[in-house]
Amino acid sequence: MIKIEHLKKEYPNITPLKDVSTEIHDGDVISIIGPSGTGKSTLLRCINQLEKPTSGKIWVDGEEITDPRCNMNKVRQKMGMVFQSFNLFGHKTVIENIMLPPMDLLGKSKQEAYDTGMRLLRTVGLAEKALNYPDELSGGQKQRIAIARTLAMDPDVILLDEPTSALDPTMVGEVQAVIRDLAKTGKTMMIVTHEMNFARAISNRIFYMDEGGIYEDGTPEQIFEHPIRERTRRFIRKLKVLELKIDSPDYDFVNMAEKILQYCNKNQISPKMANRIQLVFEESVDRLLIPILKEPKIEAIVEYAGDTETAEWTLHYGGPRFDITNTGDDLVLSVLRGMTETMDYSYKEDVRLSNQLIMKLKSI
Repeated sequence: MIKIEHLKKEYPNITPLKDVSTEIHDGDVISIIGPSGTGKSTLLRCINQLEKPTSGKIWVDGEEITDPRCNMNKVRQKMGMVFQSFNLFGHKTVIENIMLPPMDLLGKSKQEAYDTGMRLLRTVGLAEKALNYPDELSGGQKQRIAIARTLAMDPDVILLDEPTSALDPTMVGEVQAVIRDLAKTGKTMMIVTHEMNFARAISNRIFYMDEGGIYEDGTPEQIFEHPIRERTRRFIRKLKVLELKIDSPDYDFVNMAEKILQYCNKNQISPKMANRIQLVFEESVDRLLIPILKEPKIEAIVEYAGDTETAEWTLHYGGPRFDITNTGDDLVLSVLRGMTETMDYSYKEDVRLSNQLIMKLKSI
């Protein structure tokens, strides 16, 4: 249904989409997730040509819509868009808002547009609001009206750009319920959302966006239970990450300690866990690795999961095989074992930093 090849969108100071290639199949319900600023909304706006791509091509039902000769008004009749901000006409009633697009763009009669509008209002549970004006509705009701207006055009594809982000938390559920029902109708849908449970429940595919593109594409089970790529895993688990690099035995220990302290403070890590994070770094890096490695090349990564209040250090270091869990320094190992649940060592010859040690810290 939709094919995208090497899509790029750049602005003067930022390039949210660097290279996007994918295919959306008929009936797909795709939730698009990822950190803010990774091009999620830009992707939708490029698909319906509200934003002109810098380069790349998009086809809808075999027609290249990035071709300047393409009649986008005709294409948009197949493609509905639901925005964050509702975009209802304040001077028209609810039913008039829904009737206007099919009358103006599809040439439907007033009676036909009215009948369709009332049917859709009943579908979204707001038939009694037909003669009200938008200012008389709650945010959740306005968004349900916006969805009904989109459906009045009977589009083949529905694009929803964070449809619940502007709503009071008490109103989110009512809009999500309408979208859940819509997802069961067989319509092709793409939804930008920060609601992970919602995305998991309604989608057959998940796009995780990062690094200027679709970083990982998979089923809800794969993305949420078994993500393949590192950034996806960190995002799904809501991990707070600090990466440190050491390339000299005379590295600035004080500066490293300050970075760890700032990281702990920024992420509101408890003083006890912060102290444990600091001590595990000192014992493993400063007391074990630095004295033994003649030319240390070390990457130390700490990940903290706020929902479980757990932390994990991963050390990557070069040189020959060296398992610090079998070192002869019993005192240091005793301290490390007292602060960690597990210490897992592995060695890979074909990578730059061939030694890896993962230390899962004990919970406080």
